Amino acid sequence: MPSSPSVPSGRSVLRNATYRRLFTAQVVALVGTGLATVALSLLAYDLAGDGAPEVLGTALAVKMIAYVTVAPLVTAVADRVPRRVLMAATDLTRAGVALALPLVTEVWQVHVLIFLLQAASAAFTPAFQSTIPEVLPDERDYTRALSMSRLAYDLESLFSPALAAALLTVVSYDRLFAGTAAGFLASAALVTTSALPRPAPAERTGGAYARTAFGIRLFRATPRLRALLALDLAVAAGGAFVLVDTVAVVRGHLDRPAGAVSVALGAYGAGSALTALALPRLLRRSVDRAVMLRAAAALPVVLAAAAGLTATGPGDWSWPALLAAWAAIGAASSAVLTPGGRVVRRSTADADLPAAFAARFSLSHGCWLLTYPLAGWLAPRVGLSVTAAALGAVALAATAAAAAAWPVRDPDRLDHVHPDLPPGHPHLADARPAGGGWRHGHHYVIDQHHHRWPGRDGTRRKNPGRPWSGSLRSPR
Repeated sequence: MPSSPSVPSGRSVLRNATYRRLFTAQVVALVGTGLATVALSLLAYDLAGDGAPEVLGTALAVKMIAYVTVAPLVTAVADRVPRRVLMAATDLTRAGVALALPLVTEVWQVHVLIFLLQAASAAFTPAFQSTIPEVLPDERDYTRALSMSRLAYDLESLFSPALAAALLTVVSYDRLFAGTAAGFLASAALVTTSALPRPAPAERTGGAYARTAFGIRLFRATPRLRALLALDLAVAAGGAFVLVDTVAVVRGHLDRPAGAVSVALGAYGAGSALTALALPRLLRRSVDRAVMLRAAAALPVVLAAAAGLTATGPGDWSWPALLAAWAAIGAASSAVLTPGGRVVRRSTADADLPAAFAARFSLSHGCWLLTYPLAGWLAPRVGLSVTAAALGAVALAATAAAAAAWPVRDPDRLDHVHPDLPPGHPHLADARPAGGGWRHGHHYVIDQHHHRWPGRDGTRRKNPGRPWSGSLRSPR
């Protein structure tokens, strides 16, 4: 792909004014979100005491329900609303909900507000993710942007808990929600002053349902995207134990003060941040598949260690061991999640990027919808060690499924046969007759001419009776 004219290849992506504003908007919103994460954990502990993991698990499950259901629906109608208006409106919605959270007195009120907050996030995030490849079309620039985005998430996990711990020494935790609202308001201001590119035009058939279903069908039809979904499940298994059960491990099992929860979450963020910094260089020397599968394979090992840690009584070694385990889970998660955007982009036509990112957002959070309740509901019933072991088993099965689904040899260009296109069709300009169809090769993605992934011999099954609802543009 050609380099962006505004950001020459090899120079800092932050020299692109549009990306710089969007990245800054992401950072300030994430800082606010990080403050809310700590405050929500302490609010749950105040409302439910030892039942806090169950409250958090349910709240996070509500969050995932919003992500899974709202993101595809918003994508189906997003082309009718200017992207800048959509993102700014969702930021304002999230700010309003954050200001309402300190006022709750019942657990059900937490769940309602969390759904509204995360429904707005489900509209914002895919729109943001699909904008970045258009702002930075060069592959190296986009890889740097992915690493910076991952680093922003990681620094939020590292900096926000530290900031929260400092603030908690002078204010009560409910004041942290005001910081969340401030982050979202700043994000809205930055987005509204950004000059966003126009999305690639796409002529489509079918209604909103067909457009929504296309992204999910894209994942089902592309082997490496099926593997990516399995890897997302492995990450969700490790992350759910950290995000849901840290408060129980730190406050209950290790009997440490509230500020230690922030330190433990900070260790998780530190491991992820250091990995994100190293990934651009690593990905120049190794393929995405190798990096992502090896990282995912580490997750069940670390979760097994966490099961052992929580099965034994606390000792002098317990706290440093916990911090090391949380840092390792963060590092492995980052090594899986950061290259994921490259895998989606590689597997999708330009005009279908919004649908693809929305599908990935929805499907990956469906994985968290499974693991969050598992982490929250198991812990108070069967104990932390059994919970860690169960999530480790999920991570192991998901990693094995990903390794089986993702071919070791996975080139972009694939030779394939078209049995369903007539002679003289424009797509067959470079094709030759072969076995009841026409054979040629190019960068292969699922699109209007390619409804199924080719087998080893390049043949594809016909797909009668199902209308095409994807892009009519050619793949890159």
